[in-house]
Amino acid sequence: MSHVLHFTRLFGLLFLLSACASLQPQIDPPKVSLDSFKALPSEGGAPRFEIKLRIANPNKQDFDIAGISYSVEIQGRELISGVTNEVPLLKAYSEEVVTMEAGLQLLQMMRLLAGLGMQPTDNLEYRFLGKIDFKGFVPTQRIEETGSISLGAASAP
Repeated sequence: MSHVLHFTRLFGLLFLLSACASLQPQIDPPKVSLDSFKALPSEGGAPRFEIKLRIANPNKQDFDIAGISYSVEIQGRELISGVTNEVPLLKAYSEEVVTMEAGLQLLQMMRLLAGLGMQPTDNLEYRFLGKIDFKGFVPTQRIEETGSISLGAASAP
């Protein structure tokens, strides 16, 4: 009899867990694109940049974002990184521009320049990594965008 009771409790617990898992909303990840990137006036420290990201919500529910962390790598070296928790509510099927400040990692920049001096290249590979944390039960979204920047000079006619 105790085996039947134990089995019934286990089955009930599994049923509750599966029911909770089905309550998780199906969401599409937000679409993130770089809106602008500019240098800020230097105040004696390492260079700082203002980065504006355009974040689009392709879902039928609003997103309340707790914070965003991000980094930019060039040739595999993380040169720029930053975080922000100043993100407006992202309404359903809307987009917002989020302004962030980022710092340049000077040591990594010097290593990149030294490496480029030893092995010149016409293209620089970049990688943007972002993490968006939401308030509530929406899972964290990770974003990665890669590409290359051509350094080749345009030929004159």
